[in-house]
Amino acid sequence: MGWLSRFLAAIAFFAIGVLFSPETFGSKSVTHLSAYLKLAHLLCFSTAFGSALWVTFIGGIIMFKNLPRHQFGNLQSKMFPAYFLLVGVCCAISVAAFGYLHPWKSASTAEKYQLGFLLSSFAFNLTNLFVFTPMTIEMMKQRHKVEREENIGTEVGWSKNREVAKANPKLAAMNKKFGMIHGLSSLANIMSFGSLAMHSWYLAGKINL
Repeated sequence: MGWLSRFLAAIAFFAIGVLFSPETFGSKSVTHLSAYLKLAHLLCFSTAFGSALWVTFIGGIIMFKNLPRHQFGNLQSKMFPAYFLLVGVCCAISVAAFGYLHPWKSASTAEKYQLGFLLSSFAFNLTNLFVFTPMTIEMMKQRHKVEREENIGTEVGWSKNREVAKANPKLAAMNKKFGMIHGLSSLANIMSFGSLAMHSWYLAGKINL
């Protein structure tokens, strides 16, 4: 099944769910809007949280441990801009929906904190998308060029890079710079995930089972 077929199937199930939901029958338009905003917030938040969880703690680690290093880096350079864009857009929609449902003037202290967490996650993702990720990709390409000259990069893991860097000051300097930029990007990603995790705790407290 192609991606278009999957997308259309998901839209069809979503439409059926909305059509047969209790809010669809005998409710006012304001209630309709509130329900749609809550749905948008929940779907976008869960997409952002799930994507961050997978990329940060599962997918990236599995790929690093199993792919040749240059292949892994090239894949990450394509994946991370899309990942940060997806999470950023989802956070923006969540912020807009949550802000509309809980206006600042009438919001409780807890709701204001939650809006702050969502805004923080959005800001961290924008920083990664427009600042750290382009810098990391450019630094990676430069280092790959030096590594190819040293006939390394097709192995899995860092062992050969570290060995060659001991005798190659240029590569050692690149490793240091790349590590610094990548570290800042990882920190921003973790802070974004942490902000989403704080909001997940708030949402859990709102569920009545």
